[in-house]
Amino acid sequence: MPPFIIHFDKKLIFACLILLLLGLVMVASTSMTLAQKQFADPLHYFWKQLHYTGLGLSLAIIALFFPIHLWRILSVFLLLFGIILLILVLIPGVGHVVNGSMRWLNFGGFNFQPSELIKLLMILYLSGYLIRRSQAVRESLRGFINAMAVLIFISSLILLEPDYGTTIVLFATALGMLFLAGVPIQQFVLWVFIVSITLSLLILLAPYRLERLTAFMNPWADPFNSGFQLTQALIAIGRGELWGVGLGNSVQKLTYLPEAHTDFLFAILAEELGLVGVVLVIGLFGFIVLRAFAIAIQAERQGLHYSAYVGYGIGLTFGLQTSINLGVNMGLLPTKGLTLPFMSYGGSSMIVTCLMLALLLRIDYEIQQHLHQQKAGQNNQFK
Repeated sequence: MPPFIIHFDKKLIFACLILLLLGLVMVASTSMTLAQKQFADPLHYFWKQLHYTGLGLSLAIIALFFPIHLWRILSVFLLLFGIILLILVLIPGVGHVVNGSMRWLNFGGFNFQPSELIKLLMILYLSGYLIRRSQAVRESLRGFINAMAVLIFISSLILLEPDYGTTIVLFATALGMLFLAGVPIQQFVLWVFIVSITLSLLILLAPYRLERLTAFMNPWADPFNSGFQLTQALIAIGRGELWGVGLGNSVQKLTYLPEAHTDFLFAILAEELGLVGVVLVIGLFGFIVLRAFAIAIQAERQGLHYSAYVGYGIGLTFGLQTSINLGVNMGLLPTKGLTLPFMSYGGSSMIVTCLMLALLLRIDYEIQQHLHQQKAGQNNQFK
C-alpha cells in the first residue's frame, strides 16, 4: 500500500493544507487589481498559482514513493545538476531577467528558479556528507571546511544573480545542520563570525543593498522613495487591528504596496484578517517547524541519521524563510525578496516547498515502519 495512504502525519498535512488554501485565497485577493490592469483578468495570478499548487502536490505524491536512502544515493548527482542549473542561469540569453535579477530559466513558458531548488538539494547533499564524514566533521577542521567550501561555491553563483536572501537561508541552514551534527563549538562560533562579517561586507559593498538597509532602519525618512514599500506594508498591518478590514477589502493592495501577492502577501493578510489571521498563520508555521524537528529527533533516536539530518535541514529552512519573510513584512528585517512558504505566489517556491513536505512525510512513514519492524522482532523473540 502506498505510503501516503497509511502511517502519515495527518496533523502536519492538515496544517500545510490550511496554509495552501489560505495562500490561494490571499493570492487571489492581493493580485486582482494588478491582474486586471496587466491581463484584463482579475484571477490571472490565482489560476497560475492554482496550477503551481497542483503541480507541486502531484510531484510531492510521486516523491512519497521514493525511499529516503535513494535520495541519499542520488544526493551528489542531484547537487551537481543543481549547480549546472545555477551556471545556466548566468549565461546571457539562457537566464531570464525579471526585475533586474537573472534568476530564472524558461521551460516552455514556465519560469523556474534554480536557487529555490538548490535549498533542497544542498540539504540532501549535506546530510549525506555528515554521514560519510561524521568523524572528520566532529574531530577535524578539514571536515568542516570541506563542507563550507561547497557551500561558498554555490553561494557565489547565487550572489551573481543576485539573490542575497537565498544565500542567507543556505548559510544559516548549513551552519545549523553542522552544529546539530556535533561540530566543535569553537569552529561553529568562528564560522558564524566569518559568515556574518562576509554577509555584512556584501551589504556595504552593494549600493542597492545598502539603500535597503538604510530604508529599513528609518523608512519614514523617505516614505515616497526608498522607504515606500516598507511604509505601505506597515500601514497595511496597522489597519488590520484585531479582526481586519475583511477579506478582499484591503486598500493597500490597490497598487499602493508593490509585490503584494509575492513577498508582501503577509502584510495584506494582516490588513484583511487582522491579528486573528496573523496569529493563525504564525501558529501553523510554528507547528510545522516544530513537527519537522520532532520527526528529525525521532529518526535520530531510531538510528536513521540521514533522515534525521534531512528533517533538521527542512525544519531549519522552513523556520528561517518564514521568519525572514515575516520580519521583512513587519519592518524587523531589511527587504530580502524571500517568499512565504506555501502561501506566496511563485511556482518554483511552491514546487520545492511541496517536495520538502513530501520528504518529511516519507521520513515519518519510514520511522513508523522501523518501529513496527522492531516491535515485530521483539514479539518473535518472546515466541
